[in-house]
Amino acid sequence: MPSLNSAARTFDGERPAMLCIGITGHRFLAESAKLLEGMRLVCEQIESRFPGSSWLVVSPLAEGADRLVTHYLLDRGARLQVPLPMPLEAYLKDFPEPASRQEFLNLMARATGVVQLPPSVTREAAYQQVGRYILQNCDVLIALWNGQAAQGQGGTGEIVAEARQLALPIAWVHCGNRKPGTHEPFSLGSEQGIVTFERL
Repeated sequence: MPSLNSAARTFDGERPAMLCIGITGHRFLAESAKLLEGMRLVCEQIESRFPGSSWLVVSPLAEGADRLVTHYLLDRGARLQVPLPMPLEAYLKDFPEPASRQEFLNLMARATGVVQLPPSVTREAAYQQVGRYILQNCDVLIALWNGQAAQGQGGTGEIVAEARQLALPIAWVHCGNRKPGTHEPFSLGSEQGIVTFERL
């Protein structure tokens, strides 16, 4: 798939007019205030590296990290492109709670573009495909991640590993995942919200 802004990845010479920012991260978040403070530092770093660039967020708007980061960047004037991992009706089943579904639809209404990805054999393969689409179409990746291997196909750890193989600039906001076998979010304590920059 062609990159939205592939020329920007060299980071040589003139800065890109439109910087494409991808998001990956966990769905169940603890201590969001610490994560938002981390996002403040991330935005300061991006603005320092790419002064004058406008931002396009590439996010499938999953619960948790996707939405937290998307809200934050939209509030700073970014635009939004939404790649859908599966047809909308099927994807909405990921959000059974009415409030979550409405939040998704509200964010979708703010998107300047929606991309329907080709069908996948399983939901897990669809999530992996959308993660790879993000990598192929971003200049910087923001990852809310616990630093561990992915718990499933297309998980955050897998996407970060592939981003590193591609030598993408990464802003890693340290973030606990859910406790295994539960939907209970887990904080990294004093490390929650700490930011590590890689090639950025």
